[in-house]
Amino acid sequence: MNKNLTIPNILTVFRILLTPVFVIFFLDKEYAWSLGVFFLAGFTDGLDGFIARFFRQKSKLGVLLDPLADKVLLITTYVCLGIARWVPGWLAVLVVSRDLLILGGVGLLSFLGFAIKDNIRPSFVSKVNTLLQILLVVLILGAKSSFWVLKIELGYFYALVGLFTLLSGINYVFQGINYLSLVNNNSKNEYNR
Repeated sequence: MNKNLTIPNILTVFRILLTPVFVIFFLDKEYAWSLGVFFLAGFTDGLDGFIARFFRQKSKLGVLLDPLADKVLLITTYVCLGIARWVPGWLAVLVVSRDLLILGGVGLLSFLGFAIKDNIRPSFVSKVNTLLQILLVVLILGAKSSFWVLKIELGYFYALVGLFTLLSGINYVFQGINYLSLVNNNSKNEYNR
């Protein structure tokens, strides 16, 4: 059996395939269904991670696909929210830019042959950032679905999400720079031997 054909990887591919379904419901103004798809994607994200760890089904493909699936869903969601003007344009651009920067940086380093898997990891700030971004999506889609009424002004929340998105992006840039410096120093030491 193919070592990449695991339940976690199948769930991750399913999560990627849920992204266009989210967009279809969003464009059809079926916000409750969009929210449901968003929740289903989040559930499969947690489930694939649990299965991969508990049943020892981690794979190199899964390590690459899982964060890609997360980024694809969040980028797409924030593009939709930005176009609908439910989040400020600056916030949508910031979220998308950060995620594209991360994907581009990781992709470039991987293409160049750097082993970044164990060297660049999500920080506490990045985990808080992801939580805040997801919470904002849930608040907005829930309100648009009439599941609840937002009685708060989201301006401060937009600023908080923006701040953590910026800090997280800066953190990843510094992790990448530190990693490249470490690799450069190690290669100089090997050369001088």
